[in-house]
Amino acid sequence: MIMAAEAEKTLVLDTPMKDVFDWSDSEDAVRDALWNHYMEANNHDTIKTEEQMKPVLDYTDDQVKELAEKELH
Repeated sequence: MIMAAEAEKTLVLDTPMKDVFDWSDSEDAVRDALWNHYMEANNHDTIKTEEQMKPVLDYTDDQVKELAEKELH
């Protein structure tokens, strides 16, 4: 049962941007789009980007969508 809840939490993260947002035509998963955005913002510092992304893994789908809207749109 915990596994199902965890899978549900990361569903949006693993979905292509274009399937989640009508303003995107990107095939990249939301997770990858956020990672790439943070890598650019952090001058390609993997450690800083990892620190920013780690909490996102515990976000609900709605929280992930809200973050992506704020950061990527």
